[in-house]
Amino acid sequence: MNGAQSIRIDRLLVYLRFARTRSAADALIAGHAVRCNRQHVLRGAHGVRVGDVLTLALGGTVRVIQILALPDRRGSPAAALSHYREVDVFSEIDGAGLDPKGQNTIGAWAPVPGIASGDPEDFS
Repeated sequence: MNGAQSIRIDRLLVYLRFARTRSAADALIAGHAVRCNRQHVLRGAHGVRVGDVLTLALGGTVRVIQILALPDRRGSPAAALSHYREVDVFSEIDGAGLDPKGQNTIGAWAPVPGIASGDPEDFS
């Protein structure tokens, strides 16, 4: 790996507290819930380096993180947070940002003038 320092992704997920055990991390990987730099991770032995971006499908959420430093061991949650940063993908794409508290509501569907409903018969 060109002499660059790396860590196994299954171990990293445990150290950063996204999984409790390496077996649980391997289950996430086997379930296609982990990507590294937009590529599906296929093995727990996949090497991760500083600067890599991980996409994790955990529960009902998707978290995108960038690795800032490689941890030596599993530590406290505060110590784990110091090794990565959350990437707000949508704000980087369109400046809109995520709405984690659900404060932005989606407006109701406005019918097209002259059409009463979405039935195909109304379009003729």
